[in-house]
This record gives sequence, structure tokens and C-alpha cells, in this order.
Amino acid sequence: MESFWNQVYWGNTVRALVIAAAALIVATLLIRVIKNIVVGRMQKLAGKTESRFDDVLAVMVKKFVVPYVSIFVYYSIIQQLTLHPKLDLVLDGAMSFVTMFFAVRLINHLMQITLTLNMRRRGESEERIRQLSGMLVVVKALVWVIGLLTLAHNYGFDVTTLLASLGVGGIAIALASQAVLGDLFSYLVIFFDKPFEIGDFVILNDGNLGTVEYVGIKTTRIRSLWGEQLIISNTQMTSNTIKNYKRMERRRVVFKIAVVYRTPYAKLQQIPEMLKAIVGSRERVMFDRAHLQEYGTYSINFEIVYYVLSPDYNVYMDIQQDILFRIHEEFSKNGIEFAIPSQTLWVAGTPKELAQRNGENKAAEEKAATNR
Repeated sequence: MESFWNQVYWGNTVRALVIAAAALIVATLLIRVIKNIVVGRMQKLAGKTESRFDDVLAVMVKKFVVPYVSIFVYYSIIQQLTLHPKLDLVLDGAMSFVTMFFAVRLINHLMQITLTLNMRRRGESEERIRQLSGMLVVVKALVWVIGLLTLAHNYGFDVTTLLASLGVGGIAIALASQAVLGDLFSYLVIFFDKPFEIGDFVILNDGNLGTVEYVGIKTTRIRSLWGEQLIISNTQMTSNTIKNYKRMERRRVVFKIAVVYRTPYAKLQQIPEMLKAIVGSRERVMFDRAHLQEYGTYSINFEIVYYVLSPDYNVYMDIQQDILFRIHEEFSKNGIEFAIPSQTLWVAGTPKELAQRNGENKAAEEKAATNR
């Protein structure tokens, strides 16, 4: 029996192979127990608390710690056997790659979770958090590059030469893609400076206007009032003068009305107070002033200024419409006439001369009609 256990296969005794197999089975059972029972209870306990830290810790243990520890335990058990040098080299390389893979994923996960929790703690919107994912794509790619370079160094490659090559190639790529890099930096400006967010109604100084639907790494998409989607580069967005109407706290309204010159002086004096009463009685309105502004060419002009305490355009139009209706109603009650552009022509001459001119004009018109 002893001779059976001492028999050698693939450079290992039967006893060593059996022990390794038993260790793999026991390790598998223990890992399943830890994963299903210990981690499961940890998640349940974390769900009962208000803190987010234990939730994040439970997810990290389940997604990263348990899988990596499982692979490391299997690797350690197999390493106890006598392996072929090439196979041993392959296993070492595979374990280095697995270590790099889980380390990079863990770093990226921690980075995203930390930034997301910080933004939610500051009360940022879900749209802003989704924008963060777009920006993190570039950062995560850089972490992967650093991880792969570190792995290559562990494999014995000359990373210095590789970095020099990447530096020269990076300069060439940067020169060839200046527009893309410009849009990327503009995206960072939009994200951190927040001139606008998804859902804001904006007007650009080039005449484009609409509601922001999406902010990407290269372009911003705006849904115009006419229904089409405008796709504008981030560089153009940051170089434009942007009117953000969603950030408007109140809307200043200035309009004029004109009355005829034959309006009595007493009624002219009443008009400013009448306008103040009409505008000031409206809800969500702050009256500013109403004055006789000027004696115009065809009318006496009054200017009214007030603030609508809402950024909503429809609210402003409803209020303005109601004010105009009420002005018309009050002016009708008080016998005040609105002025329209008109002109009176005064002709010099005595009454007899004017009558003679009118008769001559009438005779000329009748003659012209007869000839036709």
C-alpha cells in the first residue's frame, strides 16, 4: 500500500496528488459557504443600516475579494505540486494577469463609487451623475493602461522603450486629433463649471435654441422648438454666449401702450396709477413702474415695467395676456382711446379756395371715369 502512495505521476507522488485534489475540494466547499452564507448575511445586515459604507463593502467583498481569493487559493494549492518549468511559468504569468485585472477593476470601482456617493451627498442630479460615467471612461482607460504597463514590466519587457514609443505616438495622435481633444476638454469644462445641464432651455448667440437632451464627450445634443435635434460640438458650446433660461429666477417685462393726443389731461394723469393697479393685482408679479414716456409722432406713449416671478415662458404669456385684456377693459370704461399710426394733413387756403379746389378735383375725377 505504501508503494502505491509513493508512485510518481507527472513528477508528483500519488499522495501529493490526492492531497492537492482534497485541498481543492475543501477549498471549493469553503468558498461556497463563505459566498452564500457569510457574504449573504453581510449584505442583509448592510441593507438594514442607513450607512452606505457597509453596502459598498459588501458589494466589494462579493465582486472582487471572494473571486480573487478563490483563484489565489487554487493557485497556491497547485503550486505545492512539482510542475513542469514551462507550466509553472504559465501559471505565474496567469496569476500576475489575474492580480492586475482585479486590482484595476477594484480601483475603477472604488473611484466611481466614491465620486458617485460624493455627488449624491452634494445633492447633484441623476443627469449629472450619468455625465460622470462618460468622463470616467477616459480615466478608467488610463488606469487600464497603467495596469498593463505594470504587468509588462513584471513579465520582463523594457517598459522605458515602450513608454518612449507611446510618447512619440501620443504626440502624433494629439496633433492629428486636436478637435477631438478640444471637445474632450470642453466636456470637462461643461461638467465641472456647469453652464448648463440636461433639461435646461438654452439660446446660443448663433441663433440655435432648445432643450439640452444629452452631453457627451464630444458633442452636446439639443432638441429645438421645431422638433429637430441639434448636434453641436462641445468646443462650440463653450465658445458661445449661452442664455440659460432654466436658471432664470424672474423675467423682466417691458411694454408700451399709446393713447391719442386728444385724451384729456386729467385722464392722462390717471393712466399710470391705473396701470399700476392692473399689473400689481396679478399673482406671481412684482410691479416696477409705469410712466408717461414720451410725446410720440402720432401718440402719447406710456412705458410699463414689471417682473414675472417665474422662469416659465407660458406663465409669462398668460400673465401678459391677462394684463393686456384688463388694460383694454379699463380704458374702455374710462373713455381712453388707443392710438394707431395716423397722420393729419393741413392744407392752407380760405374756405372759398378750398371749396373751389374740391370742385375741380371732383370734376376731374368724373371726366376720367367718363373716358374709361
